[in-house]
Amino acid sequence: MSAPTPNQTPPTVLIVAAGRGLGHAIAEQFLAKGWQVIGTVRPGSPRTRLHDLAETAGGRVEIETADINEPEQVAALRRRLDGRALDVLFVNAGITTRDEHIPIGEVTTEEFNDVMLTNALSPMRVIEALQDLVTPTGLIGAMSSGQGSIANNATGLREVYRGSKAALNQFMRSFAVRQPERARTLLVMAPGWVRTDLGGAEAPLGIEDSIPRLVNVMLAQCGTPGVQFLDYQGRTVPW
Repeated sequence: MSAPTPNQTPPTVLIVAAGRGLGHAIAEQFLAKGWQVIGTVRPGSPRTRLHDLAETAGGRVEIETADINEPEQVAALRRRLDGRALDVLFVNAGITTRDEHIPIGEVTTEEFNDVMLTNALSPMRVIEALQDLVTPTGLIGAMSSGQGSIANNATGLREVYRGSKAALNQFMRSFAVRQPERARTLLVMAPGWVRTDLGGAEAPLGIEDSIPRLVNVMLAQCGTPGVQFLDYQGRTVPW
């Protein structure tokens, strides 16, 4: 999907969890390409980088609030967006356990539930709730991880996080086969190991190394029907 010309109505992207980190960077990239951006932050959040972006965007950045772990807030978001047409819906959500070395048999039930809810169930609830707002040839995507690849797991670590992203991938494949007409582009994206609060200071990639390329990959895939698992360089990641 190319950037809009000056006389065109700009396409619209909704980025869920766009207040900081990768989500904010995705919003920046779409804004720079001339898109109308809707980004969500959690209710009660302090001022975020998305608020700073909105101040200088000339009305092209809208901020919505939603805690995607609360189904009633997802439903309220859907009601507020009623009548809007989304060209891209992208859900960026992810947390991990406090100790990445803890094996699955020792993780607490509470921590397991928190990670699985935030990384797998809640993103799919958002997609299920908002899918009808996405244009028939639009794109629906979610932020996965290379650590969600079962085939590529040669090191272990972050076992709950890996499992949650593998679950997200599986749920997206199930969502894909349930579509009556498979014209939409469905993506789960692996951004690489990026220096963020989640990725940590030792990650080899900066946000500037990953996200501009990730957004370009997404836009290049617009109009390609079906579901794919791709990294930020456009390479297919094995499920």
